[in-house]
Amino acid sequence: MRQLKYVGLFLAAGVVSGSIWLLAVIPVRSQPVIQLETNPPISQVVPDSEPVRLKLRILNSDRQPLRNANVQIEVFTPPKTPWLTSDFPIVEGTKLLDLKAIAPMGELQFEQVLPIRGVYRMQVTVTPKVAAAFKPFEQTLTFSVSENPVKYRNLAMLAAVLLLAGFGGGWVIGDNQSVRPGEIAPQPVRLLLSGAMMIAIAALLWVNVSAELSSSHADHANGTHASASAVQQAQGIEARLAGDTEAVVGKPAVQTIQVKDIKTGDPVSDVAFTIQSVATEHHQHVFTYKGLPDAMGRFTWQEQFFDGAPHQVVVYVEPLADTARSFPPFQVAHQIDVEGIEPPLLTRLISLLYFTALFVGGLLAGLWLSRWQSRKQRQASSSI
Repeated sequence: MRQLKYVGLFLAAGVVSGSIWLLAVIPVRSQPVIQLETNPPISQVVPDSEPVRLKLRILNSDRQPLRNANVQIEVFTPPKTPWLTSDFPIVEGTKLLDLKAIAPMGELQFEQVLPIRGVYRMQVTVTPKVAAAFKPFEQTLTFSVSENPVKYRNLAMLAAVLLLAGFGGGWVIGDNQSVRPGEIAPQPVRLLLSGAMMIAIAALLWVNVSAELSSSHADHANGTHASASAVQQAQGIEARLAGDTEAVVGKPAVQTIQVKDIKTGDPVSDVAFTIQSVATEHHQHVFTYKGLPDAMGRFTWQEQFFDGAPHQVVVYVEPLADTARSFPPFQVAHQIDVEGIEPPLLTRLISLLYFTALFVGGLLAGLWLSRWQSRKQRQASSSI
């Protein structure tokens, strides 16, 4: 029995050793991967400032560029943060960009202004341009944008003003003052309380009116949907830019560029597009993409105009360098009216709560210090 036991242990050890050896010898095939690069580096990006160049490199299992791929990119803004809201609360937790593009060399890049701080999510779906060339796959990429340091400075200055104002009010209330016959409080105290009450009433009125206007704007935006098209021609080529001409902050607007031959009506796909979205108020480029149309000479994308100001979408059309088609580059553009949405009532009330808490904190500190000083003075007087 003891010999059989040793034989069993020997066989088990051999099986384990053989399995380990086989696992070490058999190569493990890695999966395709998508790499994201940004310029400037994501650590240097400031929200709602200059466009950020986002470059995707699509690599196969051998870490070589995966050519002739169809790529769908969906960019989502950071989730809602009701207690520490950003500059654009309506934009939080929404879709910022959605485009389907062709990556013939396994690379794709675009420029986009990132409106708010937080963790962005990019959902990328890759499918073969030629059927069965490779297996489709998806990958989710995330990147974090820090808050603008200027916002912290402004917040600190506002907090200091509220604390000092509250401290001064508390010092006045806590000071020993004579009360005239028929008065419930000294005159400075009554003036301070009356002013604070008027400010509170004005703040509440402003919050409620703004929330009501926000609600009416949202209802109006939900029922509004306008689209139009702009057409431009050059040497037998026609480019038609169509899509939404009225947009709402928080919702993506659909845009489509279509190129065709004027004589035959056939789609033209051997051209290149340069798409730009410009905020006309400050002439700021918020989105730029250079790419190719599909086999039908068409390219469709969705983008959110997060700033409630007019924008212009411009598409430059030019021939590809390695084709026989020749025509001078030209552009087609149309204007988009963007409706801004005021922050919801809850967000405004939370902000008001923070400001009130700072003022009350300073008020209590001033009141306590004033009474403490008065008590020390009384004790010093009684000891003499």
